[in-house]
Amino acid sequence: MWVSRARYRLCPQWLCSRKHWLLLALWVAAASGSAQAQDLYFAQPYANRMQLNPAYAGLLDDYSITLSYRNQFPTLAGTFQTSQLAADYRFRNQHSAAGLLVNHDRTGSVGYTRFQAGGVYAYHLRLNEQLNLSGGASVSYGLQRVSYGNLVFGDQLSDDGVVRNLSLEVADYKPVHYVTAGVGGLLYTEQFWVGAAAHHVNQPTLGFVTQATLPLRLNLQGGYKVYFVRTTVKQQPKEISLTPTVSYTRQGGSQRAEAGLYFTATPLTVGAVYRGVPLPGAERPQQVLAAIAGVSVGSFRLGYSYDMSLSQFSADLGGAHEISLALREFDSLEVAWRRLKRRNYPTIPCPAF
Repeated sequence: MWVSRARYRLCPQWLCSRKHWLLLALWVAAASGSAQAQDLYFAQPYANRMQLNPAYAGLLDDYSITLSYRNQFPTLAGTFQTSQLAADYRFRNQHSAAGLLVNHDRTGSVGYTRFQAGGVYAYHLRLNEQLNLSGGASVSYGLQRVSYGNLVFGDQLSDDGVVRNLSLEVADYKPVHYVTAGVGGLLYTEQFWVGAAAHHVNQPTLGFVTQATLPLRLNLQGGYKVYFVRTTVKQQPKEISLTPTVSYTRQGGSQRAEAGLYFTATPLTVGAVYRGVPLPGAERPQQVLAAIAGVSVGSFRLGYSYDMSLSQFSADLGGAHEISLALREFDSLEVAWRRLKRRNYPTIPCPAF
């Protein structure tokens, strides 16, 4: 994904090509129609669960607000940074939830930015005493643009090394607007969950130079929680548990498989996610191990993760730092009333980080 950037660092004259800069911007943001195109990956997928599957809205808390920040390849001048705001609210009837998802991506040197904001709706259904079903959908508006202020064209360079302010190059690439939609479903009990989601089902048109499309992204995810201790003290749940997870993503011509393991001893959670599990018939992927740590204090959750590359090429680019902060609330009186009326839905057992 960053091969072209390495080429730039070896060949300064590559700065003179506006076309190559723009292609690099599309590669970095993973918004082109090439086989390498992928959406943003979060190392804490369950802290950003509506990004993973819209059916997660309203399944962990009565309401929550989560802020996430990811800084990828920090050793590069053009580090890729992403900020996300996610909020969801479960209605008192327990059958439906609404959510908000806002993303902002940017990369420093290229001046590429992408903003995407949209709504999420999920409907929850109890199939029997143990089994539950949630279906969700999302619709988002997106805007991507390139800032030309950081670019230097060939006619700005003089023989004595002075960079002129003016260029005859015409910055004629307008911002790209698009609308994207996604759907997803989850089947879960108090101990396991399995889900599937399809994002960009309308495959919106992107690209500054060509009419590339954002490929359909398919994701399968699941896990199982083993409880060693599970109690409620002063209306606060306590647990000691171990949760293995798996996930598979396919977008365009690329695919990714990962396996994770989380250990929770309230209020602490530690975990590791191995990304790049070899798949039959597929090229050997870049391999990354993400270490995750999180703590829950009252109504707050704080999570941190670091991506450690196991492949030499991506190791030279640096890892990735990610932090999440969530404010969540669970109405204990409402829960007691639901339990009395036998209307209480079990919480999905996925990790919170």
